[in-house]
Amino acid sequence: MIRRIIKIDEEKCNGCGLCADACHENAIDLVDGKAKLMRENYCDGLGDCLPACPMNAISFEEREAPAYDEAAVKAAQAAKKDIKEKSTSVFSGCPGSKSHTIKRNTTPFLGCPSSQTTTIEHSQKVSSMYSPCESQLSQWPVQIKLLPITAPYFDGADILVAADCTAYAYGDFHNKFIKGRITLVGCPKLDEGDYTEKLTAIFSNNNIKTVTVTRMIVPCCGALERATKNAIANCKKNIPFKVYTISTDGSLL
Repeated sequence: MIRRIIKIDEEKCNGCGLCADACHENAIDLVDGKAKLMRENYCDGLGDCLPACPMNAISFEEREAPAYDEAAVKAAQAAKKDIKEKSTSVFSGCPGSKSHTIKRNTTPFLGCPSSQTTTIEHSQKVSSMYSPCESQLSQWPVQIKLLPITAPYFDGADILVAADCTAYAYGDFHNKFIKGRITLVGCPKLDEGDYTEKLTAIFSNNNIKTVTVTRMIVPCCGALERATKNAIANCKKNIPFKVYTISTDGSLL
């Protein structure tokens, strides 16, 4: 049948996920960092997602599409509610971009490292004999383009915005910078687009305590620092901000 249905312009979409949150019918998913209308029969054509999109990437079109299936939508909503009550989150999309908190403890582990077991709670059992330096990462994902706009771990968080090379250049990066912070990683030279809009959305929609930037001395890293500064200015919040620069030989400048 011919009916009104939403259309998402993937070229404009920045992958913020606000449209998926606004869609009460759960018709939209994030796929490979872009919003997609995955269930046409769930879209009621009313467009609750349109005003939520900061990029104006969503519009209406009249085309051949399955009829709106209200019964299927209600069944899916009920199932989603049931799952949410039984677990901490509901996720559909790329498993690598599923957002979760990593809980750690430091109970010593004295056996063979290959037999060490971990769970999603990530119980960090480390033997000083085998692993003197444990990971300090406290959340997933870390890539700026994959991070959600809102997540429980952002509430009251100290944020680290890190150029991806810095973790390889600086030897004690986990203890010096990642420990106690929520980590956002990007490379302004290799990633398409600018980070300003995504960072602005994260800073605006969460209670952020401080922001720390780690960048390399190379000029292209300046774009990451500028995007972070602009995002803080855009969100109109007085967020303490500090930048650390690392040389290509691993020295902290």
